[in-house]
Amino acid sequence: MSVAAKFGSAIEEAERALSGVSEDEAAQPARPGGWLRKEELGHLLDSAQNNHQRIVLAALNGVFAGPEYAQNDWVDLHGYRDMRWADILAFWIARNQMLHRVIARIREERLVAPVIIGESPAMSLRDWIDDYLQHLAGHVAQITATRQ
Repeated sequence: MSVAAKFGSAIEEAERALSGVSEDEAAQPARPGGWLRKEELGHLLDSAQNNHQRIVLAALNGVFAGPEYAQNDWVDLHGYRDMRWADILAFWIARNQMLHRVIARIREERLVAPVIIGESPAMSLRDWIDDYLQHLAGHVAQITATRQ
């Protein structure tokens, strides 16, 4: 399966799962002491935004090296706690649909481009995209598990 096909399937599956979360459920923490479910989805939106830039620059320049991002600060600054679940979900869907479009247009030879985040070791762009999907799946499972 191509990177783009795998990405598209994962995003569709996540969208189906996340669409089943109610506004009341979204206002509850996914785990004790953690973010509200809507904040966790907001984190996934922030992740998509940060990774969009990383993926585009790696594909265009043949390498990406950049900083990590302060995920708690991003979630707080965006104020996802005060937003409607449906709005956050719509932004997340749109961002990932655009990212899917980008990934589908990356030339095969660029998928080996190194991606370096902070002090972490380099990963190929292909592996970075896979890592993004694993990160997404973990959070979606947490958001949708043991809903009240």
